[in-house]
Amino acid sequence: MRHSFTVRIGPIGFRIGSDWRAPVEQLRELYRFYPSPNLPDFTVRLEAGRPWRRWIRPSICIGGDHMLPEAAPLPLAQGLLAAEMAMNLQLALGGRRFLLLHASCVERDGRAVLMTGESGAGKSTLAVLLAARGWRFMGDEFALIDPDTGLVHAFPRLVSLKNEGIAAAHAARPDAQLGPLLTGTPKGTIRHMVPDGLAVGAMDEPARPALLLFPRFGAAADVRAVRPSEAFVRLTQASTNYVALGEAGFGALTRLVRDVPARAIDYPDGAAAVAQVEAAWRTL
Repeated sequence: MRHSFTVRIGPIGFRIGSDWRAPVEQLRELYRFYPSPNLPDFTVRLEAGRPWRRWIRPSICIGGDHMLPEAAPLPLAQGLLAAEMAMNLQLALGGRRFLLLHASCVERDGRAVLMTGESGAGKSTLAVLLAARGWRFMGDEFALIDPDTGLVHAFPRLVSLKNEGIAAAHAARPDAQLGPLLTGTPKGTIRHMVPDGLAVGAMDEPARPALLLFPRFGAAADVRAVRPSEAFVRLTQASTNYVALGEAGFGALTRLVRDVPARAIDYPDGAAAVAQVEAAWRTL
């Protein structure tokens, strides 16, 4: 394609090609401290559905090694979002090296907290708030669980902040580099934040899962233990490749819920959520 960029995020390498220069230049700027892969695992294509769509009402169709034919194109102004969605799509549909959990993840002292829940639960914002207090940010989209060792590997891509979470995360990290403000997306207003130096510099260091959290934003502060059976069902729903991994996925998920305590936390605001996470951490 006319413009291209390669990047390695944790153990996963991508090659992104685009019919337009702007999305690639944005990626190059925001990922400038990340390494390039020796050999990309996945290819992403940002292309015009019709030749004239490069210039007339330009819109981006997401392509690559794996595709969703029904995916709607995005306007060129949302090119960065299209690229991030395409990278996530390649990993979600084609990743087989790790058990993939749709979760944010932070680490302290070699042990990790995995946080998963429905869209809008505040996982990304909470991960940023914890990182601002000294935790290592390991990712906000996927937690990568090695089926053989049980370790979680980092995938610290750009943090995808949404709506009210943008201001909360920026207040916690006012020095952070931010991407363009994207309005009118399918999920409202989105802005990407570059993870801090600790997240990028230590992204090749895995961690041992120590706590599973199921956060829910917008309710009075509350916490309850989650039984392994309930955690197992929730995590099968949060995984994009549990079925595809077969026995290896079942074994990895069974060990995770058997060995790692799980909690459901409700919280009214970021400060309450941080306090609940750190209180749960102290009980381990």
